[in-house]
Amino acid sequence: MRRPSPLSTAHAIALAAVLAATPPAGAQAEPQAAAPVRLTFDLLFGDEPGGAVPEAPSWAPGGRLLAYLWDDGNGKALWLLDVEGRSRSPLVRESEEEGGLELGDYHFSPDGRHILLESGGDLHLLEVASGSVRRLTSTVEEEQDPKFSPDSSTVAFVRDFDLFVLELASGRERALTTGGSEGELLNGVTDWVYWEEIWGRDSTGYWWSPNGDRIAYYQFDESPVGRYPLVDFTTVPYPTVTEQRYPKAGTANPGVRIGVLPVAGGDTVWLATGDADGYLARVDWQPGGERVAVQRLNREQNRLDLLSCDAASGRCGELLSDRHPTWVNLHDHLRFLADGRFLWSSEKSGWRQLALHAADGRELATLSPAGWAVTSLDAVDEASGRVVFTAYRGGGLGAKDRQVLAGSLEGDLTSRLSPADGWNGAVASSESGWWVLTESHSDRPTAMSVRGPDGALALELPSRPPPFDPAGLPRWEFFTLPGPGGVELPAALMRPAGFDPARRYPAIMYHYGGPGSQVVADRWGSRGRDPWHKMMAQRGYAVLAVDNPGSSFFGKPGEDRLHRRFGAVNLAAQRAAVDYLKGLGWVDAGRIGLWGWSGGGSNTLYSVLNSPGTWRAAVAGAPVTDWRLYDTIWTERYLDHPDDNADGYRDSSAVTYAGQLADPLLVVHGTADDNVHPQNSFAFLHAVIEAGAAVETAIYPRQKHGLRGAASRHFYERMTEFFDRHLQPGPAH
Repeated sequence: MRRPSPLSTAHAIALAAVLAATPPAGAQAEPQAAAPVRLTFDLLFGDEPGGAVPEAPSWAPGGRLLAYLWDDGNGKALWLLDVEGRSRSPLVRESEEEGGLELGDYHFSPDGRHILLESGGDLHLLEVASGSVRRLTSTVEEEQDPKFSPDSSTVAFVRDFDLFVLELASGRERALTTGGSEGELLNGVTDWVYWEEIWGRDSTGYWWSPNGDRIAYYQFDESPVGRYPLVDFTTVPYPTVTEQRYPKAGTANPGVRIGVLPVAGGDTVWLATGDADGYLARVDWQPGGERVAVQRLNREQNRLDLLSCDAASGRCGELLSDRHPTWVNLHDHLRFLADGRFLWSSEKSGWRQLALHAADGRELATLSPAGWAVTSLDAVDEASGRVVFTAYRGGGLGAKDRQVLAGSLEGDLTSRLSPADGWNGAVASSESGWWVLTESHSDRPTAMSVRGPDGALALELPSRPPPFDPAGLPRWEFFTLPGPGGVELPAALMRPAGFDPARRYPAIMYHYGGPGSQVVADRWGSRGRDPWHKMMAQRGYAVLAVDNPGSSFFGKPGEDRLHRRFGAVNLAAQRAAVDYLKGLGWVDAGRIGLWGWSGGGSNTLYSVLNSPGTWRAAVAGAPVTDWRLYDTIWTERYLDHPDDNADGYRDSSAVTYAGQLADPLLVVHGTADDNVHPQNSFAFLHAVIEAGAAVETAIYPRQKHGLRGAASRHFYERMTEFFDRHLQPGPAH
């Protein structure tokens, strides 16, 4: 029989008091009023428009030295901060000379004596004590995903789709795998769809064993996957075509398996994970280094099994299984303790909760508070029994904030570490208790500080303010508004500058709308959408963002409402938001616009096509217009296989309704978008033209899913002109 959770009624009452209590020392005071500043495109797209804070903070082994990247005005450098000694200094600076050091990702050795630097596709070794740098590789091919061995003597990496190891003492390099080939066979690195949808664009493809004698690795066979041509139309005299292996909904995925090979040499042992059509989502070595834990997700994505596999024989057994009628969301919360117990999270309560499990998979205790959703597991200190995690309170407007909490492996204590509401995150040491707090608010830029185990402020990390005073800009108001079926919808509103309730203003609505998504958030946006919204408020627009009942605010039961059918739930919420705006009395019902990007672009198309006349004008950026054109993992997770849900695919797709277009519409896409292929917009435009409707387009050559550089500024200028033309900024006279 499973032991009941130690979160008793008394504990819950005590916890509520703790979480509602005065925050730890170091909380920020409300900013004072400041003189207004006029935002311009030069400010929005200049250098550091949102200010600057250190990049990539990372704790050295032991947790008393903190490294980070920072430009103090003398060039970008890798800095080292002695937290207890309160001293900091640059270890190494970037060089602007040709072939000079370019600081990117870096990695501490397990013994803390060296830092591995990735620079221009090559590897360099920095000695912490002396600051001396030694080049390790100099190749045309890029060395990817480098990792120290547990004893710090060797570095592994991927080059040209094969695994290599380099012995630091001798400089000798060896290939561990052979046969890697782009678009065909990948060793130690993920394919595109795993990188994007399984790993969330932060993938790895191999794992050292705890004692360093073996490496477990992915092998992908991409040959069954269809190819998509990405065309660069700017090359002369002919366009350049790059082919991408991209599995579209209902088509073949890459074949994947996990092997274990001895570093000293020998044959690979392939793990018998079963379910050849499923996904091998995560890999971890278990304590002792004799077994490998694999998270196996079936193709339907409604069953996630945690397997324990013998590294010598490849035989696997099941530790636990998480199942749900719609789909199971992946997480990164698996941590093994030295005695074989492990931490794991699930959404069986409706909100993601963290739990401690026995070595055989039995659940022992719930570690996160009831009614809260865990978003990240930041540190596990076995010696003290302390767990640090980030979470938000379920229900109401809870998800607009993120809080850093500390708990116990016994499940009998939870306290709040972050000092204030807003968007908080932690980079925590699992050894010393020190941690870095990253905090921001919708009207205050990001700040970083070092905190003690109790959350008290130790010292601030350096920062640079934006080129304007944020306190002088229009401010977001957070609230809920009445939605369909009596649901209260999370919302954020910015009133126009110089607001006069006796006048009537245009409004711009922004949304996303996918499962578990969120746009209503109390956090600072340094560039792009968020400062543009503030600029538009200065120019006389109201700006409103509303999340629907399938968003993060409503937990797993909420997002399940979108299973097998996109569009309708979000449209009902956005129409309720329009009704809210009309009811204010100071919004002009004939001057309301709607826009979104990616999934928000898809939902923008669905909304204006299925509710003509509700919005005066709309902008759809990089939209999926036919869900058969998007990738297998993301699309089938929510809509199931096209063969099993043909009606859902048809009724969720904008191409189906193209003939209903009746409102001014701007469709935007980059020609190099390898995520949402431009094929989507072209398919929609073709259907619109066939129907004889009018539509505007903005096509960006060589741009991917997120526009960069001059293209980003150009898009926001174009969208501003589009809304100005159709909505007319400022109050009506």
